[in-house]
Amino acid sequence: MIETAALFAFVCFGLALLMNLWKVMFGTTMADRILALDTMFINAIALMVLYGMALGTEIFFEAAMLIAMLGFISTVAYARFILRGNIIE
Repeated sequence: MIETAALFAFVCFGLALLMNLWKVMFGTTMADRILALDTMFINAIALMVLYGMALGTEIFFEAAMLIAMLGFISTVAYARFILRGNIIE
């Protein structure tokens, strides 16, 4: 039963990742694209955690943590770029 739930979660997060990729490519405004990119990071984290649980290894949890940090920093950098026009003052 848990294998079926894990497979369903993989499919759902994979579809969400593809839909976010569509929004990143064809978003109407820059804010929509940034929000879709941030959501893609969250979906990638969820897929990494699910894959780590399926294999029973801990290395994927560390990789998910690195992706989370990268996603946070890139979202802040994009937001600062939109608001101010530069990233580093």
